[in-house]
Amino acid sequence: MPIKILLLTQWFDPEPTFKGLVFARELVKQGFQVEVLTGFPNYPGGVIYPGYRLKIIQKEVIDGVNITRVPLFASHDSSAIKRILNYGSFAFSALMYGLFFAKKPDVIYAYHPPLTTGITAVLLKLFRKIPLVYDIQDMWPDTLQATGMIGNKKILNIISKICNFVYKKVDKLVVLSPGFEKLLISRGVPKSKIEVIYNWADEQSLAQRKNTLHLDTINNAKFNVVFAGNMGKAQALDNIIAAATLVKKENSNVNFILIGGGLEVERLKLKVLELSLDNVLFIPPVSMSEVGTLLQKADVLLVHLKADPLFEITIPSKTQAYMSVGKPILMAVNGDAADLIRLANAGVVAQSENAMALATAALELAKMSSEELKVMGNNAKNFYREQLSVIVGVSKFATIFKQLNLNNQYKK
Repeated sequence: MPIKILLLTQWFDPEPTFKGLVFARELVKQGFQVEVLTGFPNYPGGVIYPGYRLKIIQKEVIDGVNITRVPLFASHDSSAIKRILNYGSFAFSALMYGLFFAKKPDVIYAYHPPLTTGITAVLLKLFRKIPLVYDIQDMWPDTLQATGMIGNKKILNIISKICNFVYKKVDKLVVLSPGFEKLLISRGVPKSKIEVIYNWADEQSLAQRKNTLHLDTINNAKFNVVFAGNMGKAQALDNIIAAATLVKKENSNVNFILIGGGLEVERLKLKVLELSLDNVLFIPPVSMSEVGTLLQKADVLLVHLKADPLFEITIPSKTQAYMSVGKPILMAVNGDAADLIRLANAGVVAQSENAMALATAALELAKMSSEELKVMGNNAKNFYREQLSVIVGVSKFATIFKQLNLNNQYKK
């Protein structure tokens, strides 16, 4: 009999998510029986996706993955009350389904954030006596404070205490970086309870080659440093514009190309116009398959986040995506992400939010031969395939699931 896994996650395909259908599909390939318990897709717009409508329960099967959707209050508003209703409504619906309707799984996997999903998972574990794996993708309350979502110290303290309660009750904690592991240990979580499993990329989508109207923006006669992803305050992209200003003074052929959307895009575009920079170009958001095409045309791929202790212990998901396409990486994030690039010998590291360091690194890469760049790109791709790929990551989860199921059988 295959081991039955309940994947509990508020966000799932077609919503953007790190551990969605790619994860579930690979678990099925590796011999598990999988039921996903999730909400009706509404993230990030806060509106139910076309083709879906709120029901008490909706079931579907995709590539052998059983998906159960339960109702929630659809919102991704900046309003704290609406955000609480969104998180709380899914947590309640998932708890009711998990307690009274779901076939008993052998192992529960829960995705964090939000913390409310972790509370539901713990209650299901306790009432139904099922081992629980908790996958931490955001370190709460640290992220909430760093992003300015919550500033009230009393509320942050309450969230911290709930997190510690959840950590105590779960059987295994999975984190995305060594820095997360160290932070949890400093907060009293036993090292034996923690497993570091790096995130993977959407390999199939990135491998597609789809024509896009924006290919001509990436001029082959230039040395193109490409950033792809969200452009918000956390990315601190003013630093890229400052670096572009320094690079232009050197009469270099380096172009910085920013692909994607976000709250900062229009302000950044205006700043580029004010500075009369012709070496910073913008491409609007495109599909993942188009992203893969554009990344392949780049000379170097850029990761950038603001200098913050929280970001020093995280690895931005674009790191894995960049490595999977086999291009050299300019890593302008301090800490674990930089260490990963050094370990893989997959590019050049620059200090975060340091325009001079970023400009110097870009100019250094631009002076390298095509063969040197190709070697770094190949190093990135090989490291990804051997250490970070979907198959490697899911195999590590599979080992955890099998051991927890075996331990639970012995208890019976």
